[in-house]
Amino acid sequence: MERIPALLRERPFRRYWTGQTVSPVGDQISLIAIPLAAVLVLGADAAEMGWLKTAELLPALLLNLPLGAWADRQARRRRAMIAADLGRAALLVTLPVAYVLDALTLGQLYAVAFGVGALTVLFEACNATLFVAMVPTERYVQANSLVNGSRSMSWLAGPGVGGVLVQLLTAPFALLADALTYLLSAGFLARIRPVEPPPSPVGKGHFTEGLRWVVRNSSMRALFSAAGTIQFFNYMFHTLFVLYATAELGLSAGVLGAVLGAGAVGGLIGAMCAGRVVRRFGIGPSIVAGSLGFTLPLLLIPLAEGPTALVVALLFGAEFLSCVGVMVLDIAAGSFQMALIPEGIRARVMGAFRTLNHGFRPLGALAGGALGTAIGLRPTLWIATAGAVFAVLWLLPSPLPRTRELPAPAEEPVPAS
Repeated sequence: MERIPALLRERPFRRYWTGQTVSPVGDQISLIAIPLAAVLVLGADAAEMGWLKTAELLPALLLNLPLGAWADRQARRRRAMIAADLGRAALLVTLPVAYVLDALTLGQLYAVAFGVGALTVLFEACNATLFVAMVPTERYVQANSLVNGSRSMSWLAGPGVGGVLVQLLTAPFALLADALTYLLSAGFLARIRPVEPPPSPVGKGHFTEGLRWVVRNSSMRALFSAAGTIQFFNYMFHTLFVLYATAELGLSAGVLGAVLGAGAVGGLIGAMCAGRVVRRFGIGPSIVAGSLGFTLPLLLIPLAEGPTALVVALLFGAEFLSCVGVMVLDIAAGSFQMALIPEGIRARVMGAFRTLNHGFRPLGALAGGALGTAIGLRPTLWIATAGAVFAVLWLLPSPLPRTRELPAPAEEPVPAS
């Protein structure tokens, strides 16, 4: 019994965590099944696949701020999360139904991708507040380690399960598995009764309070700046990585899948070790170390050349170590933010954070494509990986490197008058 984390012995958190464990596996299935439905069933071309990806990403860019402001005004956020789960399940079920009726179209795929993305934004906007209602401050790191460990398991298991389901059932019917995970998540949420914080009063400037608070808080400002820099350069990298690995390094799809699988294993190990890192070095130094641990190993990828065995070993090492680092970064930074952000503006601050992250992603992808065409794949990857490393420079002048304990909540902003 001693090996079971203390939080998992508590029934409400165990139910919450189980829902958070099941649902990401379904997300990984959809990540494969929806594009395959577009390609294999509807014969989508490159431009149409681009529109499908845009429909999937657009809600995160457009809706995080307004839905964060909405969530802070609600008294029953858990019910909104249950409704979001049920809505996502219903949208996904329409695809196999349309397929059976021979009525499936790309327009429906676009609409479902956008709708699922919008409901996911709503779910996450409410989730940050529900999390802190269930977890005491001193257990934020442990709780984040458990939730992020589940996410790593979904990266490891989800694509393989999705591929098998698509092969056995066809892509539209594989989506029924994702719909089922949303129903399970809703069921577990319905069985907990956390005491949620009261809604925030609405006044002038309500929509922008979270963003204004971030700008004034030096630690959060540094975190936002570092995250935006990493997102920009990381999406430059991801835009070209598969093409570089296959066209320039000559790796097969199977080897590339194994490399990505090594990253999932690294993420799981990072989630298991993050608590010990934070206890040993402190919350702020762990954020700095996680930033470097995430970005530095990726320099091995543009460095990779020579015999195939050496290239594969470098890519395995880069993905494994980078995913260990990103888990330490995510868990330490997520716990720090949850402790520091005032309760009344939590959803708005996190909405601003996600808007920033998702806003830099398409910019990085566009820059990666343009530079890759202009100067070549390897030089662009050097720029992308080195640029991400320099994101740590935003953190070093801030109070974070000297912050060892989780902070007390900062002062809430005064509404604009």
